[in-house]
Amino acid sequence: MRSEAPGTGPVTAKLADRSPFGAMEHLDHEGLVAAQRQSAAAPRRRYSLSARALFGVMDLLYGKERTLPKFRVLELVARVPYQAWENVAYVAVTHTSSEPGFARRVFDTVRLARLEQDNEQWHLLILEELTAAERRLPFLRYRVIPQVIAFAYYQLSWMMYVVRPAWSYRLNADFEDHAEHEYAHLVDEHPEWETTPFRGMFTDEFGEFESLADLFRQIGYDERLHKQESEARMGTARFR
Repeated sequence: MRSEAPGTGPVTAKLADRSPFGAMEHLDHEGLVAAQRQSAAAPRRRYSLSARALFGVMDLLYGKERTLPKFRVLELVARVPYQAWENVAYVAVTHTSSEPGFARRVFDTVRLARLEQDNEQWHLLILEELTAAERRLPFLRYRVIPQVIAFAYYQLSWMMYVVRPAWSYRLNADFEDHAEHEYAHLVDEHPEWETTPFRGMFTDEFGEFESLADLFRQIGYDERLHKQESEARMGTARFR
């Protein structure tokens, strides 16, 4: 089994140069405000049928309203493609030991997928902390069903990646673009967050922010970087 050589470029550099802890590229307040305005004003990608089906299921189960419990589900699902890519790439590494150069490029793909997956995990942990007080959320709806969605999404991402990696990257770009826009609009819907301080359990690892609004702006910007990385790989992804 062969995996594609990782894409190169400014986005990859931003991701690869970061520690596996924290945000992908930590912006200051002015940068975060500018990034959020750009995201809110930017047109959405032309989503694939698979992406539209996934978003439709999310809206059907959790409503179209932007709520923190719904974003928690979104972040639980967001990790899945990176797990699938890491799994496939690890298998590929075991079959390329006779070609050290190619094996190294495959392993770089593993490392980058792990970095992006860890970043999504921090998002999930932060949303878990922010929704911890909402104990009365239905267990089936917010704990069991999200795992079922994530499992199905994993299988689809894994299969696409094996058959044609660009398909899996496109689906992830659609998902991350959706998340980027949703976070931008979420901040707009909560002007009170501009003066709400944030000091959470994971501040030391993920970063300090002037307000809850800036925290979500940073998460939205992270999603943009994930999207851009997947878009960059769509044109270069291949099995050799």
